[in-house]
Amino acid sequence: MHYFEYRGGELHCEQVPLQRIADEVGTPAYIYSEQTLQRHVRVFDEAFQGVPHLICYAVKANSNINILRRFAEWGTGFDIVSGGELFRVLRAGGSPEKVIFSGVGKTADEIRYALDSGILFFNVESGAELDLIQDIARQAKKRVRVSIRANPDVDAKTHPYISTGKQQNKFGVSLPEARALYRSLRQSSNLDVIGVSCHIGSQITEMGPFEEALESIRNFVLELKSEGLGLKYLDFGGGLGIPYNAEEPPSPATYGAAVACKTKDLGLTIILEPGRVIAGNAGILLTRVLLKKNQGDKKFVVVDAAMNDLIRPALYGSHHQLWSIRPQSQKETADVVGPVCESADFIARDREVPMLQAGDLLAVMSAGAYGFSLSSNYNSRPRAAEVLVSGESYRLIRHRETYEDLVRLEE
Repeated sequence: MHYFEYRGGELHCEQVPLQRIADEVGTPAYIYSEQTLQRHVRVFDEAFQGVPHLICYAVKANSNINILRRFAEWGTGFDIVSGGELFRVLRAGGSPEKVIFSGVGKTADEIRYALDSGILFFNVESGAELDLIQDIARQAKKRVRVSIRANPDVDAKTHPYISTGKQQNKFGVSLPEARALYRSLRQSSNLDVIGVSCHIGSQITEMGPFEEALESIRNFVLELKSEGLGLKYLDFGGGLGIPYNAEEPPSPATYGAAVACKTKDLGLTIILEPGRVIAGNAGILLTRVLLKKNQGDKKFVVVDAAMNDLIRPALYGSHHQLWSIRPQSQKETADVVGPVCESADFIARDREVPMLQAGDLLAVMSAGAYGFSLSSNYNSRPRAAEVLVSGESYRLIRHRETYEDLVRLEE
């Protein structure tokens, strides 16, 4: 659910009319609802109350430090995949002791930075990475906490670009290789092997893949424990989907019950890495219609947001609902496109959309995750502003870039 709704014939975020934000901040702009973010964190956390757990928000979904600061205040941990994300978390006041570091290509500098910062543990994704961490730990004369990311070869039944749990994906190591790596670390003087990790993909909308992965990882954990390995954590990743259009993903409660059922007797703390399910429906991209044009029978609505602002439709063929700022009963079939010089620059294709005119505002829904964080300066377009709404007020949490910002690091 979310707190974007029509009040008095006008679309609001919580108690703030979006027209007001557009008038004062301009467009395009990402707008987030703090109440929605907080509710999603609470609901996801409550889904796991039956087992020891730690919620580690996936920073890559939306990494604005003002939003990360809210998560830190609410007691959330963080899943990071780069040194830059660690920097953001620490700058936002996040506890390094609640940070886990995933990713297949951590650099030596990133590993040292995370080690010096005192993060909870590294999710190791290859034998080569394990060797690198051991070398760094030896040089630093420190012990490093690690978990190995085991790839269970499960089809998440999601877009192939966000599937991470099959053998053809670059993430983690196969179960036989993971088994060998765990056994090789029994006598390590530099590494503390404290967990097992598994993450099969993103935007998963059915329980089958999760249940299959749970069964596989459960058996793997039981095998390791029978061999005397002292595990403390099972990191089951994230991936729970959200309704962009007609999807009906499992609720956090259903997901949590399934995870608890398979893990409550393992004696481990369960770590979850929700990202999209927390931030996705908590944000929109607000854009303004520049003009309308026809090519024969083909209709185009040209808006001031482009693929550099929201690349998901071009990259994944994704669907985002489009809401007009004021309810509009008249519809037409058109492409909603941006100004970027690419035919891939579209928000919607052949979609029945509100009958809009130049100057009208349009809300691109469910854009809070992987919206701004995937944005760029393609075509030398300044990136959008970001706004956080809290009840009856809002804050500008990222200023719109200027032309000077585009060249600041080049001169």
